[in-house]
Amino acid sequence: MEAKLNLLRNKIDTFDKMIIQLLAKRLSLVSEVGQFKSEHGLPIYDPEREASMLASRRQEAKSLGISPDLIEDLLRRLMRESYIHENNKGFKTLYPALRSIVIIGGYGQMGSLFRKMLILSGYQVNILDKDDWERSEELLHNPGMVIISVPIHLTEKIIKKLPTLPQDCILVDLCSIKRLPMQAMLSAHTGPVLGIHPMFGADVGSLAKQLIIWCNGRKPHAYQWFIEQMKIWGARLYLINNIEHDQNMAFIQALRHFATFAYGLHLAEEKINLKKLLLLSSPIYRLELIMVGRLFAQDAQLYADIIIQSENNLPLIKRYYTCFGKALCMLENGDKQAFIKNFKYVANWFGDYAKQFLSESQNMLHFANDNL
Repeated sequence: MEAKLNLLRNKIDTFDKMIIQLLAKRLSLVSEVGQFKSEHGLPIYDPEREASMLASRRQEAKSLGISPDLIEDLLRRLMRESYIHENNKGFKTLYPALRSIVIIGGYGQMGSLFRKMLILSGYQVNILDKDDWERSEELLHNPGMVIISVPIHLTEKIIKKLPTLPQDCILVDLCSIKRLPMQAMLSAHTGPVLGIHPMFGADVGSLAKQLIIWCNGRKPHAYQWFIEQMKIWGARLYLINNIEHDQNMAFIQALRHFATFAYGLHLAEEKINLKKLLLLSSPIYRLELIMVGRLFAQDAQLYADIIIQSENNLPLIKRYYTCFGKALCMLENGDKQAFIKNFKYVANWFGDYAKQFLSESQNMLHFANDNL
């Protein structure tokens, strides 16, 4: 019996080696595709091509009696690796005549990421950091673009500190709040102004599928090439005005981060045995705990700024506190029917998104369970 089992396992090992060899060949082709895209200025992420390919592979898998979900999972993982592979091959320079780009705060994480992407795209990039201000006049003498990538609480101060820039210089900020920094840029500079908000951490392996929000400040025709350059990197670009941006970020970032902070603070004050909590958690609860812990593995100053810096956030958090109190009253009164009524009210508000999110979360849970 043992000999039979070993024979079968050896056959599996043989096919595994064949799969690895095929993957190596696939990555080699990906490299050729990346080179072609670079030469012709094509985005590394093509959503229509990806959707069409996945649909075809799912159908082929089904005809062979293989789970379409399994094949899609495998292909998505391969594509993610492919995007990372393509990301280091360089990109077409859309504006070769641009003078040097200066990134203020270019040694920080996000500044370093944009520096890397711009250099891969063929641009000359200089760094102006906190210890370089004695060289600021030299570095900012005649730039084609200046990018502000500093902590939120320093952004306006740095913008006001800028010398007079060339009229055609593009002034850009990477801040996660937009109204006040853009007002400061528009006051400090009479030329093109652009606000962008990368909705991802600097540790991403590739910008493929990553969202970059942008706000028009002034003279968008002057920086349209930069919008297209970021699309070539694979990013998804979304245009919004700065007021609406900050209103939505209050919910997307500030409120969520504060609720996570408060939950983490409560766990710490309750002196919970974190190891035991993990051992007793199914994948969904482990994921939720991971998202809490993830916050506290990052820069406290950054999240303090995100939550505190905008004047819109405190009133919103207070309304959340009031809503939490009303929900607590249902428990204090033992009013199960009120709880069910409000639960159904929220479910109705989510509508079809509730089922969509249930499906998406199930896919995430499969992945999380595989990695336990």
